[in-house]
Amino acid sequence: MHRRFVLFGGCAAALTLLFGTRETFAHHSTAMYDTQNPVTVTGTVKRFEWTNPHAFVFLDVKDEKGNLVEWEVEMMSLNHLRGYGWTSKTVKPGDTLSCTGSPAKSGAPSMIASSMKLPDGRLLKS
Repeated sequence: MHRRFVLFGGCAAALTLLFGTRETFAHHSTAMYDTQNPVTVTGTVKRFEWTNPHAFVFLDVKDEKGNLVEWEVEMMSLNHLRGYGWTSKTVKPGDTLSCTGSPAKSGAPSMIASSMKLPDGRLLKS
């Protein structure tokens, strides 16, 4: 009875690791972004989400026709951001930011940021 329980427990643990890590690795993929052709967008902060597993800034950016387009800017984890000098109060709605990063391959107004220039002129990794 004890051997069967150990065997079942070992199989359950192995399956958890096998299938659980797929989601973890998939979550951290940057395959949807064009990392070879970074862009910079400048806009007004609509909202700033200081959330796990990644923070986000949503910017109102004027396109080439002058229309406002909402850009979703994905950032690093909160632990990384704190190490770069970020806090939950670093930016607020109404601030103007310039964000540089890898745009979405799909053409959607979305990027994963590598740095941001803040209203006070500081350039922070993101």
